[in-house]
Amino acid sequence: MKRIIAIDYGDARTGIAVSDLTATLVGETLTIQEWNAPRLAQRIAFFARERDAGTLVLGLPKNMDGSEGPRAEKARQFAELLAAECDLPIVFWDERRSTIEAHAILHANGKKEKKHRATVDAVAASLLLEGYLGSLK
Repeated sequence: MKRIIAIDYGDARTGIAVSDLTATLVGETLTIQEWNAPRLAQRIAFFARERDAGTLVLGLPKNMDGSEGPRAEKARQFAELLAAECDLPIVFWDERRSTIEAHAILHANGKKEKKHRATVDAVAASLLLEGYLGSLK
């Protein structure tokens, strides 16, 4: 089985979560600081090859009513850059509320609001990955 990588794409910071080898649990999480989208796509493609990934799950930020706005369009454009860098299937996953939930998790664990910025994207990516992995069962 191959690992699954979830991506919480952002303008400056992008959260990454990697499944374990059985694609059952979230294993590794990290945040990549990169403002240049083509360079970010290259970095993620390299990372995916290093981790022997089989699927990329990209968060699709929808509006609360389910419609897609400018952020969803940016995610779709980023998916095109990723597809050009690696030949892995890219699955879009509804990420409504993932960042809000990530902030709540960090707050509940005693993290100060100012410290959230460093880890919130990785936590959001892990929530995306958990949701996707749960849907496979």
